[in-house]
Amino acid sequence: MGVLTRHLRTVKERVLADFDLPAHEYDTLHALAGRQGRAAPSELAADLAMAPASITARVDSLVERGFVRRIPSTVDRRRVDVELTDAGRAAWHGAMDVRGAEEHRLLRALTPEERRLLSDLLRRVLLVAEQQVD
Repeated sequence: MGVLTRHLRTVKERVLADFDLPAHEYDTLHALAGRQGRAAPSELAADLAMAPASITARVDSLVERGFVRRIPSTVDRRRVDVELTDAGRAAWHGAMDVRGAEEHRLLRALTPEERRLLSDLLRRVLLVAEQQVD
């Protein structure tokens, strides 16, 4: 598992370098995309396990690159939300597509039945890993 994890990490790093996308920017775009492309900075900070004040610099750099924009909140006029732009969505999708292609390439070594079995087995292991150790 360690060798596979290192391989996928190396692929991710190469893909992000090819897209000129630092990992922290990719992670922020990914979190935002997971919220249908729009979120409050505090929500992004929670998703990324960061202090809310720390998300401001990330958002600032993404605004400068044209990947996100700040817009008024639809639920609280005192709040500003962050929204993916078309350029931000394209950068995120591009990196995801290349990473996904590598995952699919690796999994083609297995039959569909073997992939289902692998998924089931990994889910069982993950459930144990997520349990609290006393």
